[in-house]
Amino acid sequence: MQERTYIKEVPAHFGEKVKVQGLVRTIRDQKKMLFLVIEDITGAVQVAVHKPSAPEVAAELEHITVGSAVTIIGSAVHNTSVKLGEMEVQPDSVKVECLAQAPLPVDENSGPEARLDWHYLWLRHGKTQLIYKAQTVLEQAMREFWIDNGFIELHSPKIVPEASEGGAELFKIDYFEGNAYLAQSPQFYKQMAMSAGFDKVFEIGPAFRADPSSTRRHASEFTSLDMEISWIDSHEDVMYWEEKLLAHAIGKLKDAYGKEIKEQYGVDIVVPTVPFPRVTLKEAREMLAEIGHVIGHKADLDPEGERLLCKLIKDKHGHDFVFVTDYPAAVRAFYHMRYDDNKTTKSFDLLWKGQEVTTGAQREHRYEILKAQAVEKGVPLEGLHGYLDFFKYGAPPHGGCGIGLARTLVNLFELEKIADVTFAFRNRYRITP
Repeated sequence: MQERTYIKEVPAHFGEKVKVQGLVRTIRDQKKMLFLVIEDITGAVQVAVHKPSAPEVAAELEHITVGSAVTIIGSAVHNTSVKLGEMEVQPDSVKVECLAQAPLPVDENSGPEARLDWHYLWLRHGKTQLIYKAQTVLEQAMREFWIDNGFIELHSPKIVPEASEGGAELFKIDYFEGNAYLAQSPQFYKQMAMSAGFDKVFEIGPAFRADPSSTRRHASEFTSLDMEISWIDSHEDVMYWEEKLLAHAIGKLKDAYGKEIKEQYGVDIVVPTVPFPRVTLKEAREMLAEIGHVIGHKADLDPEGERLLCKLIKDKHGHDFVFVTDYPAAVRAFYHMRYDDNKTTKSFDLLWKGQEVTTGAQREHRYEILKAQAVEKGVPLEGLHGYLDFFKYGAPPHGGCGIGLARTLVNLFELEKIADVTFAFRNRYRITP
């Protein structure tokens, strides 16, 4: 049995017989010639059939359609007149593995909803697949960084007995004789690992938010990249680890796919220098006020404020990232550690190209203070007993952050919506495919 040759490997086999397998991208049927473009995960190749010389092959392909899955065995030929890689395959035999119905329900002229309805068809081509190749490299680079720096990987439960973010935006599910929830984040379990003495942990996994928003930045299910670190002095330690992580991962991505991303999307992958710029929320508001953007009584930055702040930082420091620190306790979770004023938290957001991609903080690890902050925030203690127990028997000072994978990819490829970089997108209006 002849082994498969991936299309990117065809030039290494000029003058030899190859077996290529893929989906039909285009068909050009002429009187004596039939040209197909076949695409697999590694690239595309022209298949040229001279009908008079190969009548059996021509007969097999007589009713071929775009999207059909085919296996082709033939000669790999170097042909400088072929624009697609200067290569073609001249087939001796063809097997139509699965004939696609025609026409396909989605093409380049389809709108965004149709593209999501038929997303697996939209993802067939190299340009869209490049996003997921980049995602693979990015995640692997992060995992590599964490493991090399002594982090332990977690797989925390996604069915949980209580909220991890103060009780909002929860998916409630039936759980045998009672109720449970889908996890909003691995937050509580990362902290449990700190009390277990794991020192540094990470997790790449799903998170769920019953958020009714349907903006380009929101999803009901998403992938979160989380880490938690013990024995820190402040949230500055968390920012230190995150900027090193991102610089490492983006560097690996640039090495692997920087050229292709530039060719396909027109985007230069810029590896950030460290440290990233840092401004307090108070300083950020003052900077925005100086250019006429006043936030008013809102305790957080608005989306336009985030965009403008990133522009100011880019103009001043030449940097696409900025940490905004020291958020008011009023807009932060009850478990964020506070300064002595009890009004400001040791927390941060990371903004990148005008969009928030991370929230992080030093956590409150002292049992009585943590319990008091929960009461102040109106979080029912009866639902927190399991969590609060983590801190009854000794817990190190610790902190961490969560990075949105989709928002990271949107920024890397400079696309509009996280749906554009999500394999099967979910929001309040979409639960298929």
